[in-house]
Amino acid sequence: MRRIWVSGYRSYELNVFQDNDPKVQVIKEVLRQNLTEMLNQSTEEFWLLTGPQLGIERWSIETGLALKKDYSQLKIAIMAPFADFGNHWKEDNQVALSQIKTAVDFAGDVSQSPYQSPRQLQNYAHFMLTHSEGSILVYDPDFKGKPRWDYRAIRRWQENHQYALRLIDFDELQNAAEEWGERQREKQDNSDQ
Repeated sequence: MRRIWVSGYRSYELNVFQDNDPKVQVIKEVLRQNLTEMLNQSTEEFWLLTGPQLGIERWSIETGLALKKDYSQLKIAIMAPFADFGNHWKEDNQVALSQIKTAVDFAGDVSQSPYQSPRQLQNYAHFMLTHSEGSILVYDPDFKGKPRWDYRAIRRWQENHQYALRLIDFDELQNAAEEWGERQREKQDNSDQ
């Protein structure tokens, strides 16, 4: 794959309200592992496509930016579903969005109009599907949330197209959290000695 769409839960859906929440580190580690595996399979230009949402999308951008140091073929595109996306956010989140847009290789809007209808979100999903060869989706079908719409769109797309889906569910995140916690305890034990 040369173009991967990364999406998933919003931060509030994961009860994450601070950037220093340990859950963020676990999620970024899982994203890093998945992206690294894909990047190691090819030296061709590889695009990480995602949106500007707070949560998985933002953390995937931050993870991708960190990986660019070791993977020169990695490019990052942030696509907003409509113009003026994030204008209703708190000022610090708007500033962070502006900064991240300047750090990526490409930033754009699927619709050039401000939000008008849910159709723009459907068009966004279609755009992301037609411009990628697969997805990493942090979503658990047993725990509904905003990503269910992307999940449904991907599953429908797969009915008629060859399209890879790497689903990261809560069981996988829980296992990663336990491993992360163990590593943190080991580090603490080693620093105490």
